[in-house]
Amino acid sequence: MENQFHNKDISNDCFLVTGGAGFIGSHIAEYLLKHGAKKVRVLDNMVNGFEKNIAILSSYPAFEFIKGDIRDLDTCFQACEGIDYVSHQAALGSVPRSIKEPVYFNDVNVGGFVNMLKAAVDCKVKSFVYASSSSVYGDEPTLPKVENRIGNCLSPYAATKKTNELYAQVFADVYGIKLMGFRYFNIFGPRQDPDGPYAAVIPLFVKGIMNETPVYINGDGEQTRDFTYVDNAVQINIKGMLTENAEAFNKVYNVACGEYYSVNHLYQACATQLQSEWKPVHREPRAGDIRNSLADVSLAKNNLLYQPVKQFDAGLIDTIAFFKKVYSKQHS
Repeated sequence: MENQFHNKDISNDCFLVTGGAGFIGSHIAEYLLKHGAKKVRVLDNMVNGFEKNIAILSSYPAFEFIKGDIRDLDTCFQACEGIDYVSHQAALGSVPRSIKEPVYFNDVNVGGFVNMLKAAVDCKVKSFVYASSSSVYGDEPTLPKVENRIGNCLSPYAATKKTNELYAQVFADVYGIKLMGFRYFNIFGPRQDPDGPYAAVIPLFVKGIMNETPVYINGDGEQTRDFTYVDNAVQINIKGMLTENAEAFNKVYNVACGEYYSVNHLYQACATQLQSEWKPVHREPRAGDIRNSLADVSLAKNNLLYQPVKQFDAGLIDTIAFFKKVYSKQHS
């Protein structure tokens, strides 16, 4: 990660990254460790986390790991003890899975979130930033998406994220904690999980094209997404935790590039980079999916000086290079 997203000395600061063994969380934790944080503690129950990500982080002396679940309040207190800043990434993420398992999603994403807020308040954390989602926009048709205009949720997953934003507002008002939510738009990059029934689209495409196994596109493939490289998510978390702009707190922000591409375009870009003629298979549209997604990122630019550092094409090159290494190792 060649970019530096802060200019404050963090050598006396202690950070907690929940879900830090996962995709986005491990990138945030690694950034903090690389830039000399006094302590970077990760809380993860390893349901969506990976030992290989912990291995990367544990090469730094400032790293601490707690294996535990945000559904347990005592664990959340233990994790927040002595912490200055929290980046809360721990959550269950899949729309289709949330439709199958709404109670589980509520327990983790809402119950766990409230536990973390309570622990952060009681441990006097300076600021707390958390992952929300573009799914909160639901059936609001206007493009680009602006933070203050949301529609009805289309899935239990979206409902949990909308509920997180409501709780954050209440905790800010009632307890005075500095909070900030980030509506991620289709974050992608190295370390994203390519396996399992709910794997993300880009790793699935790359794996299927390389192995010449069926690659599925839901519906006609003309649905659009604001695909956002993971470094941009890291940037907003770092800037959010460390900002001195009092106006920036107790708001939610779009985290995206402000560009959109169809799923068909994405597939073709992956196939072209992999020099493959492998064709996708179209199937029924997926329940709960938003048709088009494009973010207005001016609020994040104004309040947090957020500036997308890597656009779609450059991010895809890096991501495919990473997965080519992973898959060629698996086959060797």
